[in-house]
Amino acid sequence: MDFTGKQAVITGGANGIGRCIAEYFLKANAYVTIIDTDYEAGMDLVRKQPKDSVLAFIEGDITDSDIIDTYVSTRVYEPTHFVINNACISRKGLLSNCTREDFDYVQRVGVTAPYYLVSSLVKANALAEGASIVNIVSTRANQSQADTESYSAAKGGILALTHAMSISLAGKARVNAISPGWIDVADYHHSNRTPANHSKQDKTQHPVGRVGKPEDIAEIVMFLCDNSRAGFITGENIVIDGGMSKLMVYHGDRGWNYRNST
Repeated sequence: MDFTGKQAVITGGANGIGRCIAEYFLKANAYVTIIDTDYEAGMDLVRKQPKDSVLAFIEGDITDSDIIDTYVSTRVYEPTHFVINNACISRKGLLSNCTREDFDYVQRVGVTAPYYLVSSLVKANALAEGASIVNIVSTRANQSQADTESYSAAKGGILALTHAMSISLAGKARVNAISPGWIDVADYHHSNRTPANHSKQDKTQHPVGRVGKPEDIAEIVMFLCDNSRAGFITGENIVIDGGMSKLMVYHGDRGWNYRNST
């Protein structure tokens, strides 16, 4: 993959899946800007790059329109070819008494900010012809655990935003989504967390027999951003969860047994 001379912006790019995606773009010789609230992680990623890599870090909260305006107005390289809307958080939900303010904040991170970033680039005529926008969604847009309303709503929102933008930007940019399932991000945290010790059950609940890795997501991001391979794909959502959301599990199946906690 060679993206020499092309610019990518990744929100939430200092840790986890976003960090892995940033590293993939850097390996493809793209100019990369990450936007993240974690200053230490962002600078750690910058310091670890070879001298010939081009990586810019903007510290800030993407719910603050000034942070996005800073990127749009101060890009070192233009135009922007790849927009990866990755940042999101959870403030739980009904069972944790998630407040209106907390719920609203999660939607601003997960839906409003991605919309504002793309719309700002369009208004500034700073989105490249043939650009690729990839929104990182989640399987939680379609299935849930209890107490996940804030996050699930945000992921449902950006999933809908994906197909809407793909129509509005038809002929200008392709817009797609990726819905990761269980992804172990320990290897992509600057704090060098100890990798999780996945149980047999953790692995076998996935038809592929393992928990996901950030690389599983980054590989598809790169594919979607390559017009020569994915130029006929827009408005789509690709689920990358090892088949977990397709597997029906009953009591006694695949080593799983129902335990009533009450």
